[in-house]
Amino acid sequence: MPFRLYQNELYVAALILCITNLLFTFLQRRTDKMHNKLYILMNIVIAANAFSVVLSSFVWEYKLTSEAAFAAERFSQFSYFLIHLGLGPMFAFYVLYASGMERRVSMPVQIAWGAPFVIAELMLITNPFTRWMYYFDAKRDFQRNWGEYLVYACCIVYFVYSFITLIFSWKSLTWKKRVALGFFFVVVAAGVLIQMLYYELPVELFAEALGMMGVMIAIEAEDDRIDSDTGFYNRRALQTDIAAYLTNRKRFSVICIKVTNAEIIQRATGSQNTDILSQILSDYLKSVVKRYYIYNATAESFILTMMEQQEADIKPLAEEISARFEQPFRFNEMDIPLTAVVITADVPARLHTANDVLAMADYPVPKKITRKVLCGEDLDYLLRRVAVEEAVSRGLKEHSFEVYYQPTYHIDGRLHGAEALIRLHDPVIGSVFPDEFIPVAEQIGMIDLLDNFVFSEVCQFWQSGIPSEYGMDCINVNLSVMHCMQPDFVTVINQIAESAGIDKSRINFEITESVAATDYNVLSALVTSLKHEGYHFSMDDYGTGYSNMESIFSLDFDVVKIDKSILWSAEKGGIGSIVLENTVRMVQQMQRRILVEGVETQAQIDLLRRLGVDYLQGFFFSRPIPKREFIDLISGGTYKVPEPEPEPEPETAAEIPADTEEPNTD
Repeated sequence: MPFRLYQNELYVAALILCITNLLFTFLQRRTDKMHNKLYILMNIVIAANAFSVVLSSFVWEYKLTSEAAFAAERFSQFSYFLIHLGLGPMFAFYVLYASGMERRVSMPVQIAWGAPFVIAELMLITNPFTRWMYYFDAKRDFQRNWGEYLVYACCIVYFVYSFITLIFSWKSLTWKKRVALGFFFVVVAAGVLIQMLYYELPVELFAEALGMMGVMIAIEAEDDRIDSDTGFYNRRALQTDIAAYLTNRKRFSVICIKVTNAEIIQRATGSQNTDILSQILSDYLKSVVKRYYIYNATAESFILTMMEQQEADIKPLAEEISARFEQPFRFNEMDIPLTAVVITADVPARLHTANDVLAMADYPVPKKITRKVLCGEDLDYLLRRVAVEEAVSRGLKEHSFEVYYQPTYHIDGRLHGAEALIRLHDPVIGSVFPDEFIPVAEQIGMIDLLDNFVFSEVCQFWQSGIPSEYGMDCINVNLSVMHCMQPDFVTVINQIAESAGIDKSRINFEITESVAATDYNVLSALVTSLKHEGYHFSMDDYGTGYSNMESIFSLDFDVVKIDKSILWSAEKGGIGSIVLENTVRMVQQMQRRILVEGVETQAQIDLLRRLGVDYLQGFFFSRPIPKREFIDLISGGTYKVPEPEPEPEPETAAEIPADTEEPNTD
């Protein structure tokens, strides 16, 4: 039957929606991936159909009885079906590629998907002779035949299969993708069904165009996944895509580029903009791989995904990238020399999860590894770091953490107190030193839980009365700067101490010199608040940093702990001896008490006694030991300093292997 002009409003709306979708897609340059191309093609099909119908209706409106108008109508119907029949398989393939499941469906199966489409097209081509699809009656009105209903049934099969694919890939899709694809399915299915049942209601194309708009907003528009300046995908996109690849059992390798001197950019440009590094490397990285395989994982790390390639295949490329960093990069008429470590790994053969890949970008390469291209066993440090992270995460649940105590003594040998130090005894990877698990705890946001655990254990120990019984003045507890910055820190600390009913003056918090210098303003208020509550404070590791002495000492520390490195250097005489003597003299003039760490020999004790320090701590007296052993140790009271042997062979700092020296950190 002839179309009326007012019936074209929905077709015009569909045409406008599709043109809008296409303009947005091309302006945003979302044309790289296969699902981008399928999206563009579906919009073109819907727009062409809408334009064809509108044009045909105008012809009919003004030339109702002409043979030309009837010919235009027949051509319009034929072209409509010819290209519209492809929407079903296009949508099926779009879902397949958008969900990342294309490699899970074999090529023969994908080819078989096209069989119903081919049959429908053959029926359409032969329709002028068979009239199986449709025909025009004696009044030149359009009439459907059984073939068209068969085509609708094929479309329903495509959509149902697409929906099943969507369900099976549900875990690999973000929430927005799920909603968008579900919306597309429901809207299009409803539009097709309505027009199949009521031909006079032209809602099919409008429903399809509206579905395309929803897909554009939620999937094709990747503003939350991409950096607009460089076109690189961000960390969130990396995590989502890696998880999708693993869910769909894809094999691939990754190349991680870790720039190790990014601070040079700030010095060269005078800008603190962290995106400058991405801009500098943008053109080069895009020459290595396609844009949609590049991820800016951190401010200084980039991940390249190499699909269907193994680590051995990409090693030459990694070496090529490393060689490129031997030459400066050009930026704003400046040559900027950048250095980088390039790491390669198979996924999931070597790295098993998205978090493992992120760890590659996050974790620093150990200083003992000096090679510029790392692969294979070089990544053992990364797997160790991941294992430590898992150990920290389960530590509090499985009671793997324990508080050790290292005693401190007055210079005359009387017991002074102890430093509380946390230890990790994991059932899977064994004992882990604090200098390995503390940075991990800070990174995964568990440091406040560990600090509170140590402080609670110390308070309960003091509440037992044992420390007072054996004459201890205090117990030192290390503070993590990240924990200190929490707005409720003082409140939580007071709640723990008050619930144990202890004298707060028996707690001596330790803050490292470097932390005190960096976060002076915040720590000044914190120290003032806690000292008002009765707590005491020590500056830990004094002599290891470069800081403003006036600012640090204005924090009103009660004790300054001189780092062991100063003591060990003083044994050699010369400048080391001068540094120690002047450090002690300066602290004494500021009227702070002095504790020296790292005491290991009688000669060191004699030296410190002559200088007039107050307290001693070190392996000469005891290593950090569990609470039960500590109680046994202090039950002896005053430490009996042994007489030196005729020819002493002390275990000096230089003779202590690096892997046996226990770090004095919390």
